[in-house]
Amino acid sequence: MLTRDSKDQRLKIEGVRLATLARRYGTPLYIYSYSALVENFTRVQKAFETVGATIAYSMKANSSAAILRALIRQGAGLDIVSGGELARALRAKVDPGKVIFAGVGKTREEIEQALGAGIRAFNVESESEAAAIDDVARRLRKRAPINIRVNPDVEAGAHEYITTGRKENKFGIAYDSVNGLLKRLSKRRNLELIGLHAHIGSQITEIEPFVRSVRRVAELVGELRAASHAIEFLNLGGGFGIAYEESEHAIDVEGLAAALIPLIQPLGVEVFFEPGRYIVGPAGFLLTRVEYIKTAETKNFAIVDGAMNDLLRPALYAAYHRIVPEGPPRRGRPRTYDVVGPVCESGDFLAKDRSFAGLSEGDLLLVRDAGAYGMVMASNYNSRPRPAEVLIRGNRHYLTRPRETIEEVIGQETVPDFLANSTGGCD
Repeated sequence: MLTRDSKDQRLKIEGVRLATLARRYGTPLYIYSYSALVENFTRVQKAFETVGATIAYSMKANSSAAILRALIRQGAGLDIVSGGELARALRAKVDPGKVIFAGVGKTREEIEQALGAGIRAFNVESESEAAAIDDVARRLRKRAPINIRVNPDVEAGAHEYITTGRKENKFGIAYDSVNGLLKRLSKRRNLELIGLHAHIGSQITEIEPFVRSVRRVAELVGELRAASHAIEFLNLGGGFGIAYEESEHAIDVEGLAAALIPLIQPLGVEVFFEPGRYIVGPAGFLLTRVEYIKTAETKNFAIVDGAMNDLLRPALYAAYHRIVPEGPPRRGRPRTYDVVGPVCESGDFLAKDRSFAGLSEGDLLLVRDAGAYGMVMASNYNSRPRPAEVLIRGNRHYLTRPRETIEEVIGQETVPDFLANSTGGCD
């Protein structure tokens, strides 16, 4: 995936040099490795093949059409959270029977679109939402397949913004409230309860939280079946963590499967998993160029053309991404820099207190593990056009999304006539 050329030590992604991509497409630039993407997906798929699990890639991590199509060709389903993602999923030619609609705030319009498409199931987050799905299904004369999202109250050790399985989180139905909810929902004839859903958070690198969650869900399956509820489907979410720092480790997917399969198999259910970051995160990179080197009284700054509007995670979560200078390893005394962007915010940084030797204006820097929650969260803050995206396969590179132009950013804005015809002064 990311290697150095054996002759001159220049950095390459698969068989393509970074310098070639910068010349052709400019910077900042998102780059994805096709082989890494497929390898990561296949690893999860094979780990859980003995329970026939469908791996429904979580689109919110990265909804690029090329990435969706690549994964669908490998047999992926999709986990969606909006009508927009449903439209993208259908355009990418997903089998609707492999689509799960998650999220706490589905609108009636989105519910109608999903029912019309024939998705596999809705993950239901509240009784109010279940009532809305029932209303829409009744109007359409359909039965809506639903999974009840269970909040198992499992601490997963993730950042507070991305944990989802604790009592205080907005997601899911409290574990002890599920049975009573199902009794009430059983009176709604246009709902078809097929199973349960549990997702405890993101960026989890240890196996034990998943084991505790699945044990609790398995116990609940037994209780609900004893109460005459047919539970035939289990959606165990995602949250598989990756190694952003050298000192971290990604979750052991094979070890996770070995721990979970004995808990799942006796239940005799259809199984879905919904990983996103694990599949696309390490397969993506952000390439940026150093515009200026600034030495201040207490800090050195590498001011680059990539900014928080291009990659929000460092500003939003204080997230860490490894950054590698392009070119042969540098010699000389290292200096410590904050890598910052041109956006007018003190929070506009890609990294803080990083050591680089011989860093100069014009150098290319590669931000690693940027495939998840990178381009998908990019914005036009400061009226900055969003970056281009490129997919690498072997020695070939494919432009999958061109860089936005400023006309595309502002071209649809309009000014009311009373302002457009004004030459100044007060009304």
